[in-house]
Amino acid sequence: MTGPRRPAARSWRTRFGWLALPLLALGIWQASTGLYLFGKAWLGQRLLDTAWDRAVAGDASPRPWPWADTWPVARLSAPGGQDGMVVLAGASGSTLAWAPGLLDGTGPVNAPGLSVISAHRDTHFRFLGGLEPGDALTVEAPGQTAQTYTVLTTEIVDHRTARLPDPADTPWLTLVTCYPLDAVVPGGPLRYVVHATPAGYGG
Repeated sequence: MTGPRRPAARSWRTRFGWLALPLLALGIWQASTGLYLFGKAWLGQRLLDTAWDRAVAGDASPRPWPWADTWPVARLSAPGGQDGMVVLAGASGSTLAWAPGLLDGTGPVNAPGLSVISAHRDTHFRFLGGLEPGDALTVEAPGQTAQTYTVLTTEIVDHRTARLPDPADTPWLTLVTCYPLDAVVPGGPLRYVVHATPAGYGG
């Protein structure tokens, strides 16, 4: 006499099939988020380029989009960086989300005095760690001839105690980003700083 029949073991698909729909939804959500960020970055760059063209044509403060509180003030090219990065006025969080920003309170680029440009270490200024003394930077202001700068020094400073140079008779460009450059958690007091002056100037 045979005993009671045991139910057949459920297959993996039967036991875990309920996971398929949530996993599919998660995959679609992640893919759509990636596409959204890519599309946002692409569209933002197109709008920045258009605003730069308007600035070159003579518009005093062409806003990249109607609600923007900033506008292009320069274009920066550097070894290892995006060619011709648009630099916006001001260095607020909303500005740096789109492009490097010219720090309020510092002078215009390619003019005597100090110009400080800041950007995030993991986007526009990720190349800063690869710059070395002697490297060339190119900075263009609307309506002016592009100026070539030579990197003089790089340094790591504490922004709470650091003192910026105070040149009087020559353009002086300082690029700043957060440090460590590969930090997982953003923030902290350290900054990576690159100083440059027009090519041929001894500092």
